Amino acid sequence: MLQNVPLRYFLFEGLRYIWLDKKGAFCRVLNPFYVFQVFSIILWSIDDYYVYAICIFILSIISISISLYETRKQSVILHNMARLVTNVTIRRNSGVEECVNSLELVPGDCLIIPQEGLLLPCDAALLAGECLVNESMLTGESLPVLKTPLLAGERKFSSESERRHTLFCGTQLIQAKGGGLRGDCAIAVVTSTGFFTAKGNLVSSILYPQPINFRFYRDAAIFLIILAGAAVIGTIYSIVVLFRAKVTVAQLVIRSLDIVTIVVPPALPAALTAGTIYAQNRLKRHGVFCISPPRINVFGKVSLCCFDKVLDAEFGHHKVLAVMRPPAPHLQSISEAVAIVQRFPFSSALQRMSVVTVACEGRSAFAFIKGSPEMVVSLCRAETVPEHFSSKLHSFSSEGLRVLALGYKPLDSKLHVNATVFVHREEVEKDMQFLGLLMMKNLVKPESANVINTLRLAHLRSVMATGDNILTAVNVAKSCGMILSKEKVIFVNATPHTDESRPTLMFSLEDEEASGTQSSIITQVGRAQTQHSGSPNQNLSPRVLMRATVFARMLPDQKTQLVKEFQKLNYRVSMCGDGANDCGALQAADVGVSLSEAEASVASTFTSKTENISCVPLLIREGRCSLVTSFSVFRYMALYSLIQFCSVLILYTMHTTLGDWQFLFFDLPLVTLLVFVMGKGGPSNELHPCRPPASLLSLPVLASIFLHTCMIFLGQLGALLITTSQDWYIPLNSTVFGKENLPNMENFSVFGLSGFQYIIIAVVVTKGYPHKKPLYYNVIFLILVFILFALMTVLVVFHVPFLSPWLQLYNIPDMNFKMLLIAVAALNLLTCFIVEVSEYMKLFNSLLWSNSDYIKTVGLA
Repeated sequence: MLQNVPLRYFLFEGLRYIWLDKKGAFCRVLNPFYVFQVFSIILWSIDDYYVYAICIFILSIISISISLYETRKQSVILHNMARLVTNVTIRRNSGVEECVNSLELVPGDCLIIPQEGLLLPCDAALLAGECLVNESMLTGESLPVLKTPLLAGERKFSSESERRHTLFCGTQLIQAKGGGLRGDCAIAVVTSTGFFTAKGNLVSSILYPQPINFRFYRDAAIFLIILAGAAVIGTIYSIVVLFRAKVTVAQLVIRSLDIVTIVVPPALPAALTAGTIYAQNRLKRHGVFCISPPRINVFGKVSLCCFDKVLDAEFGHHKVLAVMRPPAPHLQSISEAVAIVQRFPFSSALQRMSVVTVACEGRSAFAFIKGSPEMVVSLCRAETVPEHFSSKLHSFSSEGLRVLALGYKPLDSKLHVNATVFVHREEVEKDMQFLGLLMMKNLVKPESANVINTLRLAHLRSVMATGDNILTAVNVAKSCGMILSKEKVIFVNATPHTDESRPTLMFSLEDEEASGTQSSIITQVGRAQTQHSGSPNQNLSPRVLMRATVFARMLPDQKTQLVKEFQKLNYRVSMCGDGANDCGALQAADVGVSLSEAEASVASTFTSKTENISCVPLLIREGRCSLVTSFSVFRYMALYSLIQFCSVLILYTMHTTLGDWQFLFFDLPLVTLLVFVMGKGGPSNELHPCRPPASLLSLPVLASIFLHTCMIFLGQLGALLITTSQDWYIPLNSTVFGKENLPNMENFSVFGLSGFQYIIIAVVVTKGYPHKKPLYYNVIFLILVFILFALMTVLVVFHVPFLSPWLQLYNIPDMNFKMLLIAVAALNLLTCFIVEVSEYMKLFNSLLWSNSDYIKTVGLA
C-alpha cells in the first residue's frame, strides 16, 4: 500500500491545489504603471530633479506597499477560503475504512460521510443515503438542499446535469443518513479535487476574472495611445528647440524624454478607481455588495433588466388553496404515519418530483407525485383526469395562481420496504392517478410595481424569465406593470426541433387563446404586431426577442441562453435572480444581482440583502454616477497633462522651464487633491431617460478636449505675449537654458495662468445633471476649489515670503499687470465653460435622439 502512494500522487498531482504566492507579488511590482514610475524617477534624478523624484519615489513606495499588502491580504483570505484540509474517512477496495488527510483524496475514492455531516473538501457523487446540504457559499441560496443518491444506469456522469446527486466542494453537509450498513451515514465517490471542483472553478474565476468587454476601458487605452502620439510630436519639437539652443547631448535626451512623462499621466489608473470606490462604499451602506468594482461602471450602460420570479412575494405567510377530487376508498382509511423509502427529487428539466411511502411493517406502499400540471397529467391515466381540467387550469392560472398538480398510485402490497428502494423512477411515475390541484396565490411584492414603473420612465426595458406557467407569469407581469392594461398580449407557442419537423412559432391573441393545454414559452407584448399564425423565417426569432416581455416555462439553461441572445442584439443585460437556479444567467449577464442574505455570493457580481428588486434602480443610478465620474476624471487627467505639456513647450521655446517645486505644487497639492474629491458627489435621485456616454472617442468628446486644449494654449500664449509687451520686461539670458534661468518673468506668467487652468478645468469637466447630484452637493470639492483659487490669487498678486522664493517665482511689482493676468484667467474660464456647455448639449441631444430611435425600435415608444 505504501508503494502506491507516490504513484497516486504523481498521477493526480494536477488535480491538487498549487499556490504561488511569490509569483503574484512579483508580477504586481512589474505592473507597467510601476515600471513607468521607475523610468520617470531615474530620468528626474539624472536631471537633478531630486526633490520631485524623491517625493514621487516615496509615494510610489507607499503605493506599492499598500498594493502588495492588499494583494497579500486578499491572497491569504482566498488561500484560507480555498485550501480546505481536514481528515475524512474512505473505504478501500478491501472494505477496510481508513481515516486519511483530505489532500490525499483522488477521484475514485469511496468517501464515508458521517451522520453529523462535514465541510466537504472535494466534489463527490452520492451513491447511498441522503444529505442535507448548505450551498449558500456557491449559490447564495440560504435554504438547505436535499441531495439524493445517484440513480444506476449506463451514462456519462456530469455534475451539472446531476446536481441533485452531486456534493460540491466547500459546501457544508448538515446531516447524512440512509447509507452504510447501519444507515447512520452516507456513501459517495470522489469525482474531482482541487481546481477541478466547483469551488476550484470559482476560485479560478476570482484569480483570473473574465475580461470586461466595456467600451469605456477600450477607448481609454486607445486615448492613451493618442496622448503618446502627442508626446512624440512634442518630443520632436523639443529636440529642435534644444538643438537650436545648443544644449549638450545629455540635456537634449533628458529634456526630450521628460516630455513623455508629462503627456502620459502615470497616476491615471489610480485616479480612475476613485469614482468606483466611492460608489462601492455607498452601495455597501445600502446592503448591496460588489466583488468586482469595475462592473459598477457597466451597470451605468444597462439597457435591459431581466427578472426572475423575484417579483413575487414568498408563500410562507399566505393561504394555500387546493382543489381535490374525492380520495379513493383505500386512501380514506389511512390515518397512520408512513415512511418515505425512496425520493425522486424535483428537477427543472423533468418539472416534477415523487416519493415512495410505506406504512408500518411494509404495508400499503404508495407513490405520490407533484409538479407542473401539464407534466403530471401526461403521466396520469386519462380516465382519472377530469374533463374540465384544461379549462380550470386556464382559469386558475389567469387569476395569477401558481398551480401544482398532484397524483398517486398504489404499489404492489407484496413489495417489501427493501425492495421498493430499487424501483426505478420511470416505473414509479407511470400510470399515476390524478389526485387534484394545489394553488398558491402569487402576491406581487409592493416594491415591484414602483421599480418597473421607474425603469419604464427611464426607457429601460424590463423582461421576465420564469419557470412558472405562462398565464401565471402574465398575471404577475400585469400586476407589477410590465404589461400595461391598454396593451394587447400575444402568446407565442414555440415548437422545438424534431427529426420530423423544423422548429415553429405560432402566434395568438390573448382573447383568442384556446383553453387547451398551454405549452407556450414566450409571451409577446406589443401594439402593432397582430400576426396569428405562420412558419417563422430566420429573422423571426430576433424580432420576437425585441418585442417579448415574458418568457415562461424557462429552464435554467434556457435563461442563460436568453441572456446571451439579448447580448447578441447589443443589449447591456442585467439579470436579477435568487442566486440558486439562476447562477448561469447571473454569470452570463453583463451584470448580475443575486438577492441573498449572504454578504457576498460568487454566483453574481452584486449581492443585495434586500429581498426585492428595489436595489436595481439604485445600482443603475450608482453605475451612471460612477461612469460619469470616471469620464470626468479621465478627461481631467488628459487635460491636466496637456496643460503642463503646453506650459513646458512654451517655456522651452523661451529657453526656460518650470521649477522642481512648481511641478511638485501642481502635481500633488493641486491636481491630486482635486482628482480624489471630484467623485464624492452622489448619484441623482431619479433615473433620466438618457443613458450616459461610454465612448471617449466620440466626436463631441474629442472636439471638447481639442477645443479646451486650444483655449489653454491660447491663454498661456496670451499671458506670455502680454508679459513680453510690457515696458519693464527684461529678456532672458539666451546663453543658458532651463532652470538656470529661474526665476524669470516668462515663468511667472505661465505658472500663474496654468495654475488657474488646472482649477478651471476641474470645475468645467465635473458635471452633475442628469446622472449626478448638482455640484453644490459635493461640499468638500467646492471648499477645495475656493481654497485653491484663493491660493493661486495670492501667489499671483502678492510676493509671499518663504512661499514665493520656494516656488522660484519672479517678483513683478506692476499690480495692473497682475490684475490683467487674473482677468485672462477669468476669460479662460468663460471660454472653457461655453465650449463645454455647447459640446455637452450636442452630446446630450445626440444621445437623446439615439435613445428615442432605440425606443421606437424595441416598441416602447
